[in-house]
Amino acid sequence: MSFRTNLTAMFAVTFLSVPAFADGITVMDSYARAASPAAKSGAAFMMIRNDTGQDDTLVSASTDAASRVELHTHIEVSDGVMQMTEIEGGVPLPAGGTYHMVRGGDHVMLMGLTGPLEQDATIDVTLVFENAGEVEVTIPIDNTRKPEAGAHGSHSH
Repeated sequence: MSFRTNLTAMFAVTFLSVPAFADGITVMDSYARAASPAAKSGAAFMMIRNDTGQDDTLVSASTDAASRVELHTHIEVSDGVMQMTEIEGGVPLPAGGTYHMVRGGDHVMLMGLTGPLEQDATIDVTLVFENAGEVEVTIPIDNTRKPEAGAHGSHSH
């Protein structure tokens, strides 16, 4: 890639990773990825801050980038073997708390991708909260991003 292309991509990712805000819900540091260009599924990760003054729950998500979207987590099924499963009842977001959706933990699962999740592109995702309603998020695709050290599981602070 040329310097100009790299610089343009850097500005696009910086601009598009600006937090999304809606009625006290802030979505930060979002990104999505797929395992390969031919993958039929992918995942989105983010931090969600709840400053609404009341507890809330992330109940669902949707996007035109996939035919089916679920909130997923990993559970141990036996002797350290992990399995991905849908989160029943949604993701609780306590008032004043921040919820981390990370690789190896809770995430937004994108199934039946309608196209490849190409590096430096974006997808629009609608997060649906029990109280705050819908929050629209533009999520950059970053298939090269590595998980942060120690970022295993989900954390609510």
